[in-house]
Amino acid sequence: MFFRRRSQSKQFRSITPTEASTLLHADPAIAVLDVRTDEEFNSPTGHLPNAMLIPVQELASRIDELQSVKDKTILVYCRSGHRSKRAGAILAKDGFKVVELEGGIMGWLRDSFGVEK
Repeated sequence: MFFRRRSQSKQFRSITPTEASTLLHADPAIAVLDVRTDEEFNSPTGHLPNAMLIPVQELASRIDELQSVKDKTILVYCRSGHRSKRAGAILAKDGFKVVELEGGIMGWLRDSFGVEK
């Protein structure tokens, strides 16, 4: 007997680093949300340009901080993509329009896109 995992695609979609870069260049109004820890955000790895930081473990209790961008698309990411999927589900459930960076910042860096430090 096989069980299908419930797809998150109905809540939000994952996009590749190349798609994310194209989206960010096409629409500078997109909000960027990093859901890693403060230490990761400020590490030598850096973070995506103009990213806001709300660690995923704090997101549900701090969601009001995102009300000013509720009408915008939010690109959410973490280190490798696990926490951002959790964050995407939280945001989508609250009515945000979310896209998740597939592979996280490690995928972004692997594809040679720039970061802020």
